[in-house]
Amino acid sequence: MHQVLFRLPFLGTPVYGYGAMLVAGFFAALALAKFLARRTGQDPGVFVNAALIALISGIAGARGSHVLENLDEFTRPDLSVWQNLVNVFNMRSGGLTYYGGFLLAFPCTVLYGVYKKVPLRLGMDIIAPCLMIGLGFGRIGCFLNGCCHGAECQLPWAVTFPYHSNAFIDHVFDKQHPLDIPPALTMIDPDTGKTRVAPPEALARAGPQFVELSRQYRSRPVHPAQLYSTITAWILAGLLLAYFTLPHVPGRVMALMLMLEGAARFVLESLRTEPPVWGLLSLSMVIGLVLVLAGAIMWVVVGRFGSPDESPAEGFATSAAMAASREGSTSTLSPSR
Repeated sequence: MHQVLFRLPFLGTPVYGYGAMLVAGFFAALALAKFLARRTGQDPGVFVNAALIALISGIAGARGSHVLENLDEFTRPDLSVWQNLVNVFNMRSGGLTYYGGFLLAFPCTVLYGVYKKVPLRLGMDIIAPCLMIGLGFGRIGCFLNGCCHGAECQLPWAVTFPYHSNAFIDHVFDKQHPLDIPPALTMIDPDTGKTRVAPPEALARAGPQFVELSRQYRSRPVHPAQLYSTITAWILAGLLLAYFTLPHVPGRVMALMLMLEGAARFVLESLRTEPPVWGLLSLSMVIGLVLVLAGAIMWVVVGRFGSPDESPAEGFATSAAMAASREGSTSTLSPSR
């Protein structure tokens, strides 16, 4: 966990790890989209604009989803309407739900692609691996921020998070095995009357000895679930890119992404602590199953409207042939030794 990566020289403005990873993921995904667009004869500029639309709508959807899932945090009676509204837009410490962003950004980019007359299925195939690249960086941001942590474990690669992190607070108030901390690190909320973990700023006001005491306590070891997601997302991106270069029915790269990502998310959610919403299934597990079903339906449907002969892989073959031809011409013109 490293929420603030560094501070800008002379200004002292903090650069947050979560935001930095979102920016890195955006530019990495954009670079891949432009590369695939050029290789398939599409205008890279269209995909730049689509990426900007996806960024804005994705952040709005991701934040909106997070707010709805944690509505009690943004409708606190002890805060004014203005303070709650400010908290809704305050994303410095994270608070974005990937699926919420995807569900809003996807239709927005599709509508833009239709408006610009981009071949819809090809456009979705180009976007599919880019989404996985961006997701991988986003999950690194989650790890740096300390959110979306995994369940407890005793594996050699388990990680602990510092005082007042999400994992730490969850463990302190664990109903079955609460983490024991001294009363000096707790406080009574004046509005609710409930005991809560004292925030670092309150300890700093109380004195340096309390800050030093807090540094001795960390969460219990947990799965680095965020990094599991990063590795999985980038593996899926590689698989999707490999499939993209093979003869296939346009649209099936996106369908494959939905099925693989949905299945992977379902499995990875078993290593997290998200509360169940349907039986033993968390919200992300349910959405993962929906994605698998949607991908399977899409795989069948697009197969009825195309054939492997339409595959954009031909563009890669043509580019390779042109490159080989240029190399051959150069060697012919070069003087013999």
